[in-house]
Amino acid sequence: MVTRRPWVVGNRWDSLDGVQPQTLPKVSVIVAHYEQPGELARTLSALSTQDYPRELLEIVVADDGSAGDVLVPPGVTLVRQDDRGFRLAAARNLGARASTGDVLCFLDADTAPEPGYVRALTRLPALLPEAVTVGRRRHADFSGIDAETPVIEAVIGRELPEPAWLAEEYARSRDLLDADDRSYRFVIGAVIACSRRLFEETGGFDESFSTYGGEDWEWAHRMWQAGAVLAHVPTAVAWHDGPEWAERTDSGLERANAQTMTLLSSIPVDGSAPRGLLSAVPDLVVRLRGTHTREALFIAVDSILTAFPRSRVMLDATSGLDIDDPRIVIDGDGDGDGDGDGDEPEARVLWELDRPVVVLESAGIAELVAGLGAGDVGTVDLVDSAGSPAGVLHSRRALRRAARWGTAEGFETLTVRAEGVHLLRSNPHVEAWVGGWGGPDRFR
Repeated sequence: MVTRRPWVVGNRWDSLDGVQPQTLPKVSVIVAHYEQPGELARTLSALSTQDYPRELLEIVVADDGSAGDVLVPPGVTLVRQDDRGFRLAAARNLGARASTGDVLCFLDADTAPEPGYVRALTRLPALLPEAVTVGRRRHADFSGIDAETPVIEAVIGRELPEPAWLAEEYARSRDLLDADDRSYRFVIGAVIACSRRLFEETGGFDESFSTYGGEDWEWAHRMWQAGAVLAHVPTAVAWHDGPEWAERTDSGLERANAQTMTLLSSIPVDGSAPRGLLSAVPDLVVRLRGTHTREALFIAVDSILTAFPRSRVMLDATSGLDIDDPRIVIDGDGDGDGDGDGDEPEARVLWELDRPVVVLESAGIAELVAGLGAGDVGTVDLVDSAGSPAGVLHSRRALRRAARWGTAEGFETLTVRAEGVHLLRSNPHVEAWVGGWGGPDRFR
C-alpha cells in the first residue's frame, strides 16, 4: 500500500481528483438554527436521507436562543445558547464542541442538502486535513411544500436564480483551484466543511461577531492564512429556502456595507483593507535582525516604508534607531513579533533580513510580495543585483504549513533576483537618500 502524504503543494487539490478515502471518517453536521422550525424540519429530513453511512453521521443542531422549544427527531443532538443578539459564530462553535466527528460539516437551518451532499463535500477533508470545501448553494421557493418531501422533488419548478457572482468566480478560478488571498469571499458559511484538526487549531469562528454577516469570511481568510486548501465542490448541492439576501434590494446594500466595515480591521490584503489607513494587522512584516549603523538602518527602514507604506518593520532592541513611527516595532526578546509572546508575525508575508537593504525601485519586490502564497510558491530567496543574499520572503501560509508537517514541501521555494533592491554598506550617503539624488553606488 502506498502511503499518501497529508498535504499537497500550494492549493493543488486537483492532485486528489478521483481519490476516495480508504476509510470514511465520522462526520459531524452542525446545523445552525434560530426561529426557523419549518426550515429546520426540512433540513433534518434531508440529512436523514444522505447516502453517507448512518453510523458515521452525527447531526447536531446549534440553536442561537430561539424562544420556546426546538423540536429535533431522535438521534439528533440539540445544544442551545441564550439569545444575546445574532451570534451565529458562537452557535457554530457550540455545535462543534458538542460534536465528535473528525470532519465538520456546517449547514444553516434553511439550507437543505441533496442526498449526496455530505459524501461529496467531505471527501477532500477526509483525505487532506487542510482542505476547506464549500458546496453549491442553490435557491428555491419552498413555500407550501411539506418538509418531508424529498428535496430533489420539492425544487422542481421552484428554482430561483443562482447568485451570478458566485457562479462566475467558481468558473474563473476553476472551482477555487486558482484561489488567492481574496478567495475567502467565495466560501459561504451555510455550505462548508473542514477537518476538526484545522478548525480547532485555528480557534473556530470568531465569537466577537454579533451582527449579520462576515463571520464566515473572516474564518475562511484565517484558515487560508493558516495554510488551508480551498476547494469548491459543485456536486455538493444544498438548497436555500428563498433568494440570496444580496438580491433583496431593501437590505442588500446595507448588509454589504456593514459586512465590509466589519472586516476592515481583520483582513489586511489589498482590496479588503483600508487603502491608506493602517490596518491592525499588516500585510507585510519586515524583520531586520542584528546591530547595524544608524545611517544604514535609517535608509533601510525609510526605503522599505516608502515602498510598502502600510507594512511594519521590526528591529532588535539593540538597533539604536530612535524614530517615532508606529510602523517601526522594537522587538525586545528577539522572537520576531514585537510582543514577547513567541508567536509568528500575523502578517501575510514576512521578509527576513540579516543586513540592511535599500529599495530604490519597488515594482519588482512589490509584485513578489503581492503574489506570494497564492500559488505553489511559498518562499522566495532574494538576491540583489550583485548576486548577494537580500533576505527571504515567507508567506504566512508556507510558515504555518511547514510548522504543522515539519517540512517545507507544502510549498515551492524559488531564488529570485530582486530588481531595485540593494545591500547597503555601513556608511551610505544619507544626504543623497534624503535629497533623492545619486545612484545605487552612493548606498551599496
